[in-house]
Amino acid sequence: MKLLIIIPARGGSKEIPRKNLRLLNGKPLIYYAINTALNLKYSTDVYVSSEDNEILNIASQLGSKTHKRDPSIANDITTLDPVIYDCYKYAKNIEGIEYEYIITLQPTSPLLKSSSLNTAITKAIANSNIETIISSKDNTHLSWRKEGDKFLPNYKKRVNRQYLTPTFTETGGFFITKKDIITPNNRIGKNVELYVLSKGEEIDIDTYEDWNICEYYLKRKHILFIVTGNNTVGLGHVYNTLLIANDILNHKITFLVDKNSQLAFNKILSKNYPVYIQKSDDIVNDIKKLSPDIIINDRLDTSSDYIKKLKRLNLKVINFEDLGTGVTHADLVINAIYPEKQVLPHHYFGPDYFILRDEFIYSAQKKVSKKVKNILITFGGVDPNNYTKKVINSIYSYCHSNDISITVITGFGYTDYDSLNEFKNITVLKNVPNISIYMLDADLIFTSAGRTTYEIASVSTPAIVMAQNERELTHFFANSEFGFLNLGLGKNLSNEELYQNFIKLVESYESRKYMNKLMKKIDLKSGRKTVRKLIQNLIEA
Repeated sequence: MKLLIIIPARGGSKEIPRKNLRLLNGKPLIYYAINTALNLKYSTDVYVSSEDNEILNIASQLGSKTHKRDPSIANDITTLDPVIYDCYKYAKNIEGIEYEYIITLQPTSPLLKSSSLNTAITKAIANSNIETIISSKDNTHLSWRKEGDKFLPNYKKRVNRQYLTPTFTETGGFFITKKDIITPNNRIGKNVELYVLSKGEEIDIDTYEDWNICEYYLKRKHILFIVTGNNTVGLGHVYNTLLIANDILNHKITFLVDKNSQLAFNKILSKNYPVYIQKSDDIVNDIKKLSPDIIINDRLDTSSDYIKKLKRLNLKVINFEDLGTGVTHADLVINAIYPEKQVLPHHYFGPDYFILRDEFIYSAQKKVSKKVKNILITFGGVDPNNYTKKVINSIYSYCHSNDISITVITGFGYTDYDSLNEFKNITVLKNVPNISIYMLDADLIFTSAGRTTYEIASVSTPAIVMAQNERELTHFFANSEFGFLNLGLGKNLSNEELYQNFIKLVESYESRKYMNKLMKKIDLKSGRKTVRKLIQNLIEA
């Protein structure tokens, strides 16, 4: 079965002069309709009909056949019916065949996908009773009409949109017509079906505003975050990527977590981002199915083999907190937490590239009190070693005797609440949305050596750090140079060692004041803007 695609492209457009030849994202507007038609799975003849020789010449260069339209049907008042009929008769004569369907495809719908048109054509062929299929968009709203000098509602009762009777508006996308329906004055049969377009495909370019929207969609990239997060590694990678995603407004965002990261999946899902979990043995196969343009990895160390596979897919690759062999092949590497082993181009490391949450960017900074009254214990999203209990065990009696309050803030993945039941005079808070307030109110904080240390430094509250694992020992920021008392690997600490270090700080106002001073020297609030710019430059390159 042979189909005829007719693309009507008049040269005399008024609202946007020479519209069909203007460059949209670097290509003539008419390119998109021709490209859609040429990439259909059906056997087609594609014709551009125009009275304009320049349009016909460009159409020919783009792979379309051409039909020189008679000037009598190329004016502002002529409808498309005679234009399509005239081109149909011309093509039928030139090609020497009869077409079963004649499809009008307007160049003003550049976002229309070949897959959508394929589906509509398949439906027309499979249902012989359908004489016409018209592209449309859902236009269900509380609408009004004007009769005489009065405005009247098109509804009987004001209800939410989902309860209204659905209404639809034609788009300029496509018009599929059976051959025996088409005449100089008609392309619509008695049995009509609508094909509803969405997600940008329904946009017709009539104004400069429409043009700008289409330009946005065509320049829009698909950014895929590959993230890990579970009870072993915590949720720091998840929180970091969520911050980055929140700052990317002009592109499509999707998340993919590895098969061991159900905890990360749940957290990302709670923020209403589209998120998938790894299904294939090789996560690259999952990546292929999602068809991204850019990969942002925040999943610990990557291998050369993994990054090379991504590069062979012509993907741009950005890695965070990566010390693996894959970094030499990535387009951009940002390590705010780990020191770099070697100097490499497009690698950025150190506290200047840490991404703070909004609440810390706008938070005040701590003024150290002579007397310690409030202790905050917060070991991130998971606290896999339950340092929370270990610290309370060590300091509870002293705090209780000296009227010092203890506040515990646990994260999304913390599960050892029963172990805290024996401590009656503590406050336990879960997943608080404004932890900066509690950090600012505290006189001393216990935490692990991850991202939380940067947040603490931004409010400048003295802190004692206990690393959760060997990898955290390599985090160079959580040390005395930047105002922290780092006690090393927490599981190697005895309760007595922990207690003695705590007492030294509680009783030394000067030490705490000096820690506060060191923290205030660091500019952490510019890092997010810096990282956003680096990512933006790579996306737009």
